[in-house]
Amino acid sequence: MLSSGLSARARSILAGIMVLTIGVGCVPESGPVDPDTQEWIQLFNGTDLAGWLIKFTGYELGVNLNNTFRVQDGLLQVRYDEWESFNGEFGHIFYERPFSHYIVAAEYRFVGEQVTGGPGWAIRNNGLMLHSQSPTSMGLEQDFPISIEVQLLGGLGEGNRTTANLCTPGTHVVIDGELHTAHCRNSTSPTFHGDDWVRVEVMVLGDSIMKHIVNGDTVMSYTQPQIGGGSVSGHDPAVKEDGKLLSMGFIALQAETAPIDFRRVEVLELVGCTDPAARNYKSYYLMSDNESCIYAN
Repeated sequence: MLSSGLSARARSILAGIMVLTIGVGCVPESGPVDPDTQEWIQLFNGTDLAGWLIKFTGYELGVNLNNTFRVQDGLLQVRYDEWESFNGEFGHIFYERPFSHYIVAAEYRFVGEQVTGGPGWAIRNNGLMLHSQSPTSMGLEQDFPISIEVQLLGGLGEGNRTTANLCTPGTHVVIDGELHTAHCRNSTSPTFHGDDWVRVEVMVLGDSIMKHIVNGDTVMSYTQPQIGGGSVSGHDPAVKEDGKLLSMGFIALQAETAPIDFRRVEVLELVGCTDPAARNYKSYYLMSDNESCIYAN
């Protein structure tokens, strides 16, 4: 069973993880296991879209409209070269299982031009949809999943345009002790003009803390992600239980009219075996699932 709450030890570990997340690879498949070595799960395998589910507004689950989501040159790409124009067909690609306590990281770059007919606000715009409803629960005409969106923005060549912002399709959060009901809120990140690669990480601790991190720097934090508000349409009203805290959910990427590349999408689980006597103990786990512990014979 999963324990609840964060102890003083957990808070100390949490501080350590904040320092260690950038550029850490997976533990080797053979040899001794170091309890401090972070084991990142690669959600994108670099070869195909195995493990991912696609949903476009107005289309049944599984339809990859106009071959928008694809893999080429080891990159997960969003492309619009097979589209004539855009008419509200927002797309999302979901990883196949939900997560609760974790760090998700995406390395991305914007490329090319927006598809004809795309809204002005969607130029060089994508997002990580976290604590999302399942793709199977989305309505046929639903535009965005009920979720917490970590908005990814590219610079427009001049002026400021921060990334890892917060947007809230069908959700609210608490910031500085107050319920935040505006749809979007800017982070404190720099602006990234051009096609440079950017690494965005988000620490998600169930229904408590969420932190946005850009190239190693925390640029936003908030608490108590929950269902509420508008900015989502076409959904099943039974799914939108306003006031319900979001303790877990799916991870999705967007197709929001802007071409983009992802070279890495990975997750560091913070739930697992917390018994130091076990072979699969990890020092950075913040939530206990000791039923998963594996002991030497």
